[in-house]
Amino acid sequence: MAAKKKGKSSFLKKVVIIFVLLLIVGGGITGWEFYKIIYQPNVSLKGEKSAFICIPTGADINTVKNILSEKGIIVDVNSFEWVAERKKYKDKIYPGKYLIKAGMNNNELVNLLRSGKQVPVKLVINNFRKKEEIISLVGKQLEVDSIRLSAIFKDEAILGEYGLDNENAGTLFIPNTYEFNWNTNAEQFVERMRKEHQKFWTDEKIAKAKALKLSQADVAILASIVEKETRKRYEMPIIAGVYLNRLKKGMLLQADPTLVFASGNFNITRVLNVHKEIDSPYNTYKYAGLPPGPICIPDARSIEAVLNYEKHDYLYFCANPDMSFTHVFAKSYDQHLVNARKFQQELNKRRILN
Repeated sequence: MAAKKKGKSSFLKKVVIIFVLLLIVGGGITGWEFYKIIYQPNVSLKGEKSAFICIPTGADINTVKNILSEKGIIVDVNSFEWVAERKKYKDKIYPGKYLIKAGMNNNELVNLLRSGKQVPVKLVINNFRKKEEIISLVGKQLEVDSIRLSAIFKDEAILGEYGLDNENAGTLFIPNTYEFNWNTNAEQFVERMRKEHQKFWTDEKIAKAKALKLSQADVAILASIVEKETRKRYEMPIIAGVYLNRLKKGMLLQADPTLVFASGNFNITRVLNVHKEIDSPYNTYKYAGLPPGPICIPDARSIEAVLNYEKHDYLYFCANPDMSFTHVFAKSYDQHLVNARKFQQELNKRRILN
C-alpha cells in the first residue's frame, strides 16, 4: 500500500515538474517575442544609412504611423504601434525634422520621436534677386506656409513696424546661413530675420548710414547696385563712392544693373539704348535718386562697402576693355566717353550683342 502511495506521489511530482517546465518554456517564448517586438531592428532604409522624416504640427499617432509606413521606413507597422502605445507616444508627439538611422529598433525610434530632438535645417540665404525667391525657398525647406509669409511681406502695416514697405522689404534679409527648426511658422521666421537684421545693424553702422543721410534700407538698396556692378570686392568701395558722389550732386545714377532688373531679363549681357527707355521706377536713367527697392538681396560685405566707401572725385566708370571684369574710372564725362568707346569696340569685336 505504501509502495502504491509512493508511486502516485512520484508521478504527481513528475507532472508538476513537467507543467512548471512547460510554463517556463512558454514564458520564455513569450518573453522572446516581446523582446523582438521592442528591440529587434525595425527600420529599413533600402540600403541607405540614414534618412530624414518631418512630423507636421498637429500630427497624431496615425499621421506619424502613415508617414513611417508610406515612406517604407518601418518593416512592421503593428510592432511599432504596440511599442508606441505602451510608451504613451501619442501624448508626446513633437513636430519637426528627425534623423532616422537604419537598423533602429522600435524602442529607439519611439524614444527619438517623443524626445523632440529634431535636426535643425540649414537655410542659406544668398544670391537672390527678389524677396519672393527667398519666400519660395523657405516654403520648400521649412514648414512655413509660403502663402502666409508672402502676405506678411506685402502687409504695409506689419512692414511699417520694421520701417519698411512692400518695395524695400527685401532689405530685411542679411544673407547668411541660418539654422531653423523645421516646424518654424511664418511669424517666427520674420521675427528671426528681424533679430538678425538688428544684430547686423550695430550702432556704429547706423551712425555711418546717418552720416550719408541714408536710411538702413537705402544703404542696402545702394549696396545691391554696387554688388551687381562688380565681381571684385576691392572695387566695391570705389564704385560706392562714385554713386554717393552722384547722389550728392543730384545726378542720375545711370546704373546699368537697374535697367537689367527693370527689364526682368537677368540674362542680359549688354545694356542697350532700348533698355534705357523702360518706364520703371527702377530705371535710374529716367528717375533720380535710388530705386524704391533693392535689385538683389545684398551681401553683408556689399553693405559694408557702402558704409565704408572710398572718398574720391570720380563720377563715372565703365567696364575695362581688357574684359577682366574690372572697371576704369573717370572724373569727367569726356574721359568717360573715351573709356566707354573702347569697351563698346571690344564688345563689337567679340560679337556680344545682348
